[in-house]
Amino acid sequence: MIKKITPDPDLISIAPMLDWTDKHFRYFMRLITRRAMLYTEMVACPALILGDRQKLLDYNTQEHPITLQVGGSDAKFMGDCASFAKDYGYDAVNVNAGCPSSRVQAGKFGAILMKTPELVADIVANMKARTKIPVTVKTRISLVGADGDGFDDLFKFANLVKQAGCNGLIVHARQAKLNISPKDNRAKLPLNYETVYKLKKSFPDMFISINGNVMSYQDINTHLSHVNGVMIGRWAYGQPYALAQIDSQFFGDTHAVLSRPQILESMIPYLEEYDGNIRNITHHMMGLYHGMPNAKAYKQMLMSGDLIQFKEFVKSQI
Repeated sequence: MIKKITPDPDLISIAPMLDWTDKHFRYFMRLITRRAMLYTEMVACPALILGDRQKLLDYNTQEHPITLQVGGSDAKFMGDCASFAKDYGYDAVNVNAGCPSSRVQAGKFGAILMKTPELVADIVANMKARTKIPVTVKTRISLVGADGDGFDDLFKFANLVKQAGCNGLIVHARQAKLNISPKDNRAKLPLNYETVYKLKKSFPDMFISINGNVMSYQDINTHLSHVNGVMIGRWAYGQPYALAQIDSQFFGDTHAVLSRPQILESMIPYLEEYDGNIRNITHHMMGLYHGMPNAKAYKQMLMSGDLIQFKEFVKSQI
């Protein structure tokens, strides 16, 4: 196993996922793991500059450690966004340079930024100049059409952002094809972990985390023998309680792990704050009883959106 550069909270992190990792999911997830780094959904830089900044950056203090992910292509404005992240108490700020969706490309950010690594480096430099919190970048190996396995493009990208002061690089271990959805990218493009491992060997002093179809503790251990961190996506959302041992196994944290019923009980005061519209919260909790005998009844209860039924279910479990 390689030596960790720092006991970074990004050792294990939960990926930013649009429409999934909102503040409600993050609050719920924090009851399962205290230590893993949580990421916001991607927030568009222009929206932070011109829109309702308070609403966009709002989060519960229980969510720490938390990273704000921002999408943008204007280096000056991205510097402003890094300053906002600091002012609102985020633990780090991350640049989205890997999402292939056409919706993101319309804003000239995401995976399309891999075409202009010098611009990404300029963005990082401007953000570093505006804040003392860590600035990281999330990207992919390369764009489809790169020579060979894309390593040369990835090496150039990593080298430029490192020189600009980037504190860490998260690499989704696939190439990216523009103008198709992230789902189609997963289905049509193969994973290539070895290219990310090779990158780490080339940058031994740079914090590099890997992302892409991490679905077990064995996967995590395998990756951590090559890189500094692992980012988990769909596994954390679909089977959140699978991560209940993350803190003890990877951070050495000895706090007592909450049972599933205890997690639900802990969610009651939070749900009470939103009584009348709790489906916006409970739909993020569907996977808590994944694989359990009462999973169907649990999901039916959540779908009802009825707080009284929720409390009755909790009582039946404790």
